[in-house]
This record gives sequence, structure tokens and C-alpha cells, in this order.
Amino acid sequence: MPFYHKLGTFPQKRHTQFEKLEGGFYYEQLFGTEGFSGNSALLYHVHRPTQVKEILKSYSVEPKIAIGKNIKSLLLKGFDLKPEDDFLDSRKALLVNKDCTIGLAAPQKSLRDYFYKNADADEMIFIHKGKGKLRTMMGNIPFEYGDYLIIPRGVIYQIDFDTAVNRLLYVESFAPIYTPKRYKNESGQHLEHAPFCERDFILPTELETHDEKGDFLIKIKKEGMIHEVVYATHPFDVVGWDGYNYPYGFSIHNFEPITGRVHQPPPVHQTFETSAFVICSFVPRMYDYHPKSVPAPYNHSNVDSDEVLYYVDGDFMSRNNIEQGHITLHPKGIPHGPAPGAMERSIGHKETHELAVMVDTFRTLMVTEEAMGIDDGEYYKSWVE
Repeated sequence: MPFYHKLGTFPQKRHTQFEKLEGGFYYEQLFGTEGFSGNSALLYHVHRPTQVKEILKSYSVEPKIAIGKNIKSLLLKGFDLKPEDDFLDSRKALLVNKDCTIGLAAPQKSLRDYFYKNADADEMIFIHKGKGKLRTMMGNIPFEYGDYLIIPRGVIYQIDFDTAVNRLLYVESFAPIYTPKRYKNESGQHLEHAPFCERDFILPTELETHDEKGDFLIKIKKEGMIHEVVYATHPFDVVGWDGYNYPYGFSIHNFEPITGRVHQPPPVHQTFETSAFVICSFVPRMYDYHPKSVPAPYNHSNVDSDEVLYYVDGDFMSRNNIEQGHITLHPKGIPHGPAPGAMERSIGHKETHELAVMVDTFRTLMVTEEAMGIDDGEYYKSWVE
């Protein structure tokens, strides 16, 4: 995160004694990234956060790869993915590489029977359908349609859904997820030309502090495995914290589009970045206003990246026969562009109401068996007239 935030109570000086009113001490925990050089926060617990009582079992959740070296453009029908009750069981990895996992989930019930922690990856969860509350050890964040939830690795969380129909796009990143550096000054403040600012972030509030002992199941994801670990105290026992490393939300509806006289390239839609990929938001906007402008994107080659588009809502003007929940993959190695007729159809139009999320990876994506189960099989031929 680009700015400092705090919740609850904590001592004025870090790494000093923090006494409880009833006697004893609170326990400080450094929650940091990239060793001791990245963003961090200091958390203060009622109980020591190190009390592993038992390890029950471990099992693999590594995705099964169907295509390891891919050249084919794909269209995946995301809403064909069958809903499941359990939050983790519903998560299906579709496209993966050494840097990230891109997948979909359709959980029908809240995550309340256990806690979850991703020990390897930051998570981006995009809420396509559904409403509820992300509950974490660092506070709670309400969410609804169109929200991005950014959950740094190591955050323990649960999710309460107010709805039974929930559709989520998620990305697991093995490098930290930040807002783009070019949007910020040396102090980390977002600049005037940035398409969003600090006011747009949904910060954690409503810090839950549970002083409870017992058996608390945490499912920890690490190196493609789920480890079921029992803690002796409630994971949400933080009385206060401050710092720069914490979960937050951002609504795609608060992304302010950058437009121009002629068609603007995809970087103007960038919302988040890592060292290995970027995440972009395509939102309703005015089209280009040069008298001879062509609103549809020009044909382009993915020389250095694979392009993944998740279609959320509206009429995506550069494609034909695209529906909500569809995912397209345009791999590096072959050019792609508007579907036949889309360029001509776009001329003269003044605005678009499309809504989509794009992930561009610098390393080639492998295709999983789950993805092939919802592939239409014909998309790569869609540019042939």
C-alpha cells in the first residue's frame, strides 16, 4: 500500500513494552514483506501468534497442466464453472506460470468453519457477483460488485457472503501487488494524473479482537499444498496495528479512464502491478475524439506477454459473441486484434460501457485441465472471415 494506516491501540514507540491493564503484556509481531526491506506493519496480539497446537494433514492443490507450451488463443466460459459450497474447493486455477495463478471461484457459502492463509502469494480477488465482508486479523472490509480485494500474503482471513450467488476472479501473485509506480511521487502519494487516489481505497475497519483459547483450524497454502494447522488461540486477537502492509479494497467503478484524440494503449488502464505482470481495468469511457479516430484497438503482437481478459459487463466493442464471465487468452507469438467487423462497427461511436479486467503476464501461461473443461474450442479461428 502507498500510505500509512492504523487501527486499534499500540504503544507510542515500536519494539517497547505494551502492558495489559489487567497485567501481562501484548505480543508484538512484525508483518513484513521482501525480508526487512518491503512494506510492513506491526501487530499487537493478546496471545503469542506462534502457538501451533497440532498439524492435522497436508494435501496437494497443485493445478494439473493440460497445455504446457501454448500458442492457441482460448475463450473460457467462466459461468460454466459449477458453484461449490466451500470457498477453497470452489477456487479453480485456469492459467498458471511461475509468477502467478489466474482462476475463478463460485462459492455458495461463507468461509466460517476455518481460517485461511496464503503463505506464498498476494491475492487479488475481483467481485463479479456477490456482496459481503472480508474478515481479517487486521480488520474487516465490506465488498460488493466491482470491488478488487488485495490481500497480502500471510494475512489470515475469512469471508462472509450475504449472497448465495457469488462469482469471483482471483489472481495469486508470488511477487507483491502494488499500485503502479508511475502514478506516485517519491513519497508514495498518488499524483494528479493518476486514474485514482487514496480517497478511493476501501481500508480495513472494525478490528475484531478475540481473547479465546481452544482449537482454531487454519488452512495454510504453501508450495501447492494445503496444510491444516490447529492454533491454540483465536487468530483474530490483534488489539492494534500500524504500518503499510495490510489488506484493502478498491472499486473498479472508481477508476477514472484516461482518454485521448486517438486510441490509447493498454497501459492507460493499468490499476495494479508486480514485477511479473500487470492488472488493468477497462471501464465505461468516452471514445477517442480525433475526427478520423478508430475507437477499436489496432492489431498488435504480444511480443513479450500473454494477455488475459475477463469480461464483466457491457458490450465489449472489439469482440463478437462475448458474454459475462468469459475469459480470453491471447498468447505471445501471434498477433491479435478486433474481431472481423468490429473495427468498422466502432467508427462513429462516442462512448463505451464495457467493464473488464485484464491481466498481462511477462512469462508464458500454461493452461490447466480445469480451463480446458470450459474452453469453447473455436475461439482461435474467430479472426478468419
